[in-house]
This record gives sequence, structure tokens and C-alpha cells, in this order.
Amino acid sequence: VYTGVMGNRDGGGRASRSRASSSNEAAPSITSSLELSIQTRIFKIIVIGDSNVGKTCLTFRFTGGSFPDKTEATIGVDFREKAVEIEGETIKVQVWDTAGQERFRKSMVEHYYRNVHAVVFVYDVTKMASFRNLQTWIEECNGHRVSASVPRVLVGNKCDLVDQIQVPSNMALKFADSHNMLLFETSAKDPRESQNVDSIFMSLACRLKAQKSLLYRDVEREDGRVRLTQETETKSSCPC
Repeated sequence: VYTGVMGNRDGGGRASRSRASSSNEAAPSITSSLELSIQTRIFKIIVIGDSNVGKTCLTFRFTGGSFPDKTEATIGVDFREKAVEIEGETIKVQVWDTAGQERFRKSMVEHYYRNVHAVVFVYDVTKMASFRNLQTWIEECNGHRVSASVPRVLVGNKCDLVDQIQVPSNMALKFADSHNMLLFETSAKDPRESQNVDSIFMSLACRLKAQKSLLYRDVEREDGRVRLTQETETKSSCPC
């Protein structure tokens, strides 16, 4: 698991690692470097919603498996990474957490939406206002030209506070259906809900893997050149 502040890690959606050659070996050619390269796909998922709905806690729960003892308002943008295995392929899920307060997010918002692969909209089930404001967040997302093909899910957090719930499940489900989103109701704080939190991000990772047809798996030589071939997956045995 990797945690870091905002950085330009999303260009091209991949990170590469190459095996280092020993000092007494000749420098590898471009061809051999590609053959030795280990390609890891990166899926950038952004988390959006009002302040204090639990966005940071959800990302902590997924990437670190725990609930933070103390959190402060996110200033600007932060991201955390988790490597997951889907159908034998290791994928990095990069979760971007942003400030819910306008004064903290203004200068960062353009970078936040750039090259995004999936969106998680979060509201607090104990605060009706956070649910009402979802439409504003959706409009902001659309305003930054996030394609309609980018998967989106709706998450109602803090469902462990049963006596304080203000947003009924049927109301949230109706809203999710009207915007073609899956609905998850969970609690980042309750360890019994940790599997449900994982399901939010794993379901998106599985959908993204199925959508991406260009897989850099087969490196072939043709007339002394390296050709990266395309492979389209027709079957899915995704664990989620």
C-alpha cells in the first residue's frame, strides 16, 4: 500500500518496473528492456462528496484495512494506492481523496479530474444535506468533461449510526438508479463492514479491467522489431 500527496502518477494509466542489470552486464537493448519490463496497470478512482461524510476514512479502510484514529480536513488532494490481483493480473488501484470544502479544492480540481477512470460519490446517511448536495457534485464532475462511460458508484457512509439515519435506503436507491449508479451503504468505522468497503473499489476495478481491451502481455518480434499485441478478453472470472 502506498500513500502520497498529489503527483502526476496517472499519465497513460501504467507504471513500469524493469529488472536492473548487474554492473558487469552490457546495457540492455530497447528490445530486451521491453521484454524484461513488468507492466502494472493503474486505475485512478476519485472520491467526491461534502466535507465530513467520511471520504478519507473510506480510502484508509480500503488501502490500509483500518479506521484512522484521528483525521483532519483534507487540504487540496491526497491519494493512496493498493495493489490488487484480478484474474491473475496485479493492478494498482489509486484512490484520490479531495477536500470537500471549496476553499481547499479550487486550485487542485482540474488535476483531480484529469485521466480519471472511475468516480465514487459519497454522502453521510445521517445528514440529508450531504445527500441533497450530490446533484451539485455530479454537475461538477460532468462540467469537467468526465465521460459518461466512466463507471460511477454511490456510497452512503456511517450506516452504523442506525438511530441517526436521515436518508432512507429506498430514496438513495432511486437516486442511484436515475443516474445509472450502483448503491453501497456501509461504514468505514465499523470493522464488520470492511468487506463491503472493499467491494466498492473492487467492483470498480473489475469493471475497469473488463473495459480495457489493450493488454500489454504478448511481446513479439517481427523483422527485428518489438510489437505489442492487443488482446481482448471475452470471459471474466472476476472474484468480485
